[in-house]
Amino acid sequence: MKGPARRGPGEWRSLDRDLERVSVLEAGAIHLSRPLLGAGISLVFIVLSMLIALLVTGREPGMLVIVAAAALAAYMALNIGANDVANNMGPAVGSGALPMAWAIALAVVCESAGALVAGSDVVETLSRGILQFELVSTSSSFAIAMIAALLGAAIWVNVATWIGAPVSTTQAVIGGMIGAAAAAGGLSAMNWPTLGLVALGWVVSPLLGALVAALLLALIKWRILDAEDKIAAARRWLPRLIGLMAGAFTAYLLLKLPVRLVTTPLAIAPMALAAGALAWRLSIPAIRARAEGLENRRASLKVLFRLPLVISAALLSFAHGANDVANAVGPLAALVEAQRAGVPSEFVSLPFWVLVIGAAGISVGLMLFGPRLIRMVGHEITRLNPTRAFCVALSAAVTVILASALGLPVSSTHIAIGGVFGVGFFREWFMQPRSPEPGRRYPAQERRRRRLVRRSHFMTIIGAWVVTLPCAALLSAFVFTVIRLVAGLG
Repeated sequence: MKGPARRGPGEWRSLDRDLERVSVLEAGAIHLSRPLLGAGISLVFIVLSMLIALLVTGREPGMLVIVAAAALAAYMALNIGANDVANNMGPAVGSGALPMAWAIALAVVCESAGALVAGSDVVETLSRGILQFELVSTSSSFAIAMIAALLGAAIWVNVATWIGAPVSTTQAVIGGMIGAAAAAGGLSAMNWPTLGLVALGWVVSPLLGALVAALLLALIKWRILDAEDKIAAARRWLPRLIGLMAGAFTAYLLLKLPVRLVTTPLAIAPMALAAGALAWRLSIPAIRARAEGLENRRASLKVLFRLPLVISAALLSFAHGANDVANAVGPLAALVEAQRAGVPSEFVSLPFWVLVIGAAGISVGLMLFGPRLIRMVGHEITRLNPTRAFCVALSAAVTVILASALGLPVSSTHIAIGGVFGVGFFREWFMQPRSPEPGRRYPAQERRRRRLVRRSHFMTIIGAWVVTLPCAALLSAFVFTVIRLVAGLG
């Protein structure tokens, strides 16, 4: 009796090839369906936010307006998570200090903690000194103005995320408020001197962030990277930098977090100095122990700078969650406050359920859509390592303190991206070939070959910054006008 015929290897190739084709098709289908999956989860979150608002407000007057505003606040929070958080975690991911999954997990925890722990203590001034609030609040269209401001700002941040440009959500929200207020109360509702000061801060903050980051990198290069014994130099200087980081972030958090803790620079300065001195003393033995056995080369310094960089990124995320959650839910809180008190108010506190929507929205938006901009900030503008990324993170805290001392309102987004450009352009300038003959320059082609900052991203980001406020304002004014016409109030 004959056994089963033995098949040669060639007889299985067709099936193997078919399986391979099926696998490729499945992978392609999964890749194409990811945006749809993200959109579906986002829609579910928005619906849940509406249900939360419905359960809280019940059948009170104005319930439908608050439910609609809750949906838009959730949409705005998703966009903040997709766009704004990349500025805090991008350098840590780009330098290799954190893998993407760990960076997202850390950002979710710190953003949520900042929003829920400290966000409720932040009193949001809706007009931010830019609007004549009494002109808007007396308008019968206050609710429509708040909804239009939210929707206009959220749409613009969504567009910016789509084109890969990290923008300031604070700037977008202010633009939305300006557009809605102008449509409701006319151009007289604007406080033009304050608006000019805010615009000046937006111009100065990225330049100041770039300068501080470049100076920090120059200091590290001079005292550590170019030292003959790099490990010994790091043992001397890194504790001092950690002390500077602790003091700067203490002042940064006190400036950005609950207003009832401290209100004057005289109260902040001693606390920041004490925190810096304590961190400096505690880090000396820790750095000494971590430096044991490291080779005397630049690559070894990555080990020493990695933990301070991760801590600074976590602190930035905490402060961002506490401060910027109001960008997503401030107008919603204003409507809730107006319903409770019976009249619109410029100063609003953030109820806990409103904070939950903001914190959850930022986290969901970060997990679903954040990796794209995190990669762009960390990898595609300029090459970062833990040393350079540490300079970017530290410059954010230092620049906020300097700007506050100068009385300038600033954007943390602008500062962080300015810091990335600052370290990139500093390295590019430092590493440019120097001609041995005075007055002679290398050819333009050779200079372009040595560029260390991607110009296309530079122009895209700068262009997005310039048009963010007017685009958000125009969108909000358009939405306001459309809603008024549909509602028959025009």
